[in-house]
Amino acid sequence: MFGLMVRFTCKDEASAEAFDRLVDQTIEQIRRHEPGTIVYASHRVDGRPLQRIFYELYADRAAFDAHEQTEHTRRFLAARDDLLASVEVDWLHLQTGKGTTQ
Repeated sequence: MFGLMVRFTCKDEASAEAFDRLVDQTIEQIRRHEPGTIVYASHRVDGRPLQRIFYELYADRAAFDAHEQTEHTRRFLAARDDLLASVEVDWLHLQTGKGTTQ
């Protein structure tokens, strides 16, 4: 299993609304076309209206690489830059858990 957590900080309220619309469109395509994507969840952060956190789990590194090559992901990556003040990525290595293969 392969995962990451990403913290996005939007530039302002209008950017946050546009980012949320972009995320909704992208996640719908992920649901339909990415069997190797186990979890792809977008979260709002209490008390921080401009922040969003993604939690992503993939069957393996190959599934993540396939995700990165899809048209919907490339469109998301290109469109997000105008909306964000910052992006922080944490790469995750699963130790153990419920609902996982380990």
